[in-house]
Amino acid sequence: MSIADTVVHIVDDEEAVRNSLAFLLQTSGFAVRVHETATEFLKLAPTIANGCLITDLRMPDMDGVELLRRLREAGAMLPAIVITGHGDVQMAVEAMKSGALDFIEKPFSDEVIISSITRAVNRAAEQHQSAAAAEQVRQRLDTLSERERQVLGGVVAGQANKTIAFDLGISPRTVEVYRAGLMAKMQARSLAELVRMVMDAGIAIEG
Repeated sequence: MSIADTVVHIVDDEEAVRNSLAFLLQTSGFAVRVHETATEFLKLAPTIANGCLITDLRMPDMDGVELLRRLREAGAMLPAIVITGHGDVQMAVEAMKSGALDFIEKPFSDEVIISSITRAVNRAAEQHQSAAAAEQVRQRLDTLSERERQVLGGVVAGQANKTIAFDLGISPRTVEVYRAGLMAKMQARSLAELVRMVMDAGIAIEG
């Protein structure tokens, strides 16, 4: 995934800052969208599937720390960088505690902001890929029969075929058949891959 696949959202009440940052990032290959207020961005945030955020700390409608807190509360947190003026370091640390990846003090060089944004974009891309992979696992799980899900629950719990068979009242050979079937549906090449994809997706499977 290239950096152009992730949109960098710039939230700053100063038009000159928004425009200069947007120009710098666009000429460096980033896709950019600007927002005049934190409130405006907050409304949009839940619809963003693959993006990262760069925001000023001090804004009239809502400061950067509060924006990050509200994003987290809404389950719409993005990899974020905050820009801070001299004397705002304590507030910037609060932003880090609220989920920001980095804070950059003004004035800053092009190299510093580009490096920080690149890290944020890479994090956003990783999160997007993880979310897409988890959704793919969920879709595959939906194709399993109830019995296959029960066998999968036993497998993920580390149970042997004989134990799963005893718990379900079926033969070990039947468990093997179900296991082969669910591995095919889940597109898992090995038992280890099957367990890992379910665990990485954060999906609880009841045996």
